[in-house]
Amino acid sequence: MSSVHDDQSVRAIVLPANQPKQFYRGGASIAALRGGGDDREFGPEDWVGSTTTRFGQPESGLSRLPDGRWLRDAVREAPAQWLGPEHVAAFGDSTALLVKLLDAGQRLPVHCHPSDRFAQQHLGSRFGKTEAWIVVGTSGPNPVVHLGFRDDVAPEVVEHWVSTQDSSSMLSALNEIPVRPGDTVHVPAGTPHAIGEGVFIVELQQPTDFSITLEWRGFLSDAESAFLGMDQRTALQTLNRSGFGDEVLASLIKRTADQDAARVGLLADDAAPFFRADRLHGAVELEPSFGVLIALSGSGKLRTDSGSELALRRGSTAVIPHAAGAAQLEGDLTLVHCRPPSAGSRI
Repeated sequence: MSSVHDDQSVRAIVLPANQPKQFYRGGASIAALRGGGDDREFGPEDWVGSTTTRFGQPESGLSRLPDGRWLRDAVREAPAQWLGPEHVAAFGDSTALLVKLLDAGQRLPVHCHPSDRFAQQHLGSRFGKTEAWIVVGTSGPNPVVHLGFRDDVAPEVVEHWVSTQDSSSMLSALNEIPVRPGDTVHVPAGTPHAIGEGVFIVELQQPTDFSITLEWRGFLSDAESAFLGMDQRTALQTLNRSGFGDEVLASLIKRTADQDAARVGLLADDAAPFFRADRLHGAVELEPSFGVLIALSGSGKLRTDSGSELALRRGSTAVIPHAAGAAQLEGDLTLVHCRPPSAGSRI
């Protein structure tokens, strides 16, 4: 007879890579982190502990558990065990979180993501797509990200840029921000942005695959796919055209590389209603919560109050159910610990 600790909803589980094909190049940094040889040219995203599908796809993007089930289906079958009763009361059986490894083998196009309100009105979803980036690696001579317009931009100007696919004007209008490992960037819904070539991140997002791609030519096949099936004018209603000055940028960006505490909070304060992330090192206690772990270096173990023990090493990715209880990290591991918003942070 199997024990309760064999139940995958009460123990932490290491998950394999999950890299649905994308339209842009990348993947070598993901392969290097995981220690494998799979550096597929168009595998730049690894969806970790995902219960979210790619837009318009029935299964692509979903994480599979060792017993063969989709994680999404397992969570739906036992939401209180996976997510905790308080989370379920606030968010239902949604994890309220999508975590990715993203390795930009080329610059991504200028795009933005819809707000919750826009997603509810036009896309039939409770969640829009606020996101955050945790830079864990860089390569090349000029690793940068592009975030928000520097100055206010009139709607007719944006429409002209998008209609004519004036990539240079769109990109040059954005703030260009040099980044290094340890930097984090909060990206509120509606913010125009692009990730530069050679930037490797852990990305936290709301659990959707909604992107409004302003700069689609050379990346996507047509404008219809760029705007999620909406007309251009409707899609652009979710774009934040306000200028981001130094004060706004300072509120969104954190530089954490020089912080060496056992637990380092990684994200800007404004991210708290959407997701939480910490960098953990060495012996650390974790409170009961659904979460995703990404091991950046070292090796060690995760012991949980449910009685399970999980070996982890550089490149390991794991999902932890709430029912695993409190947990303790041991060894010289450095990890990124990603969690949904607290149940009190109703969106």
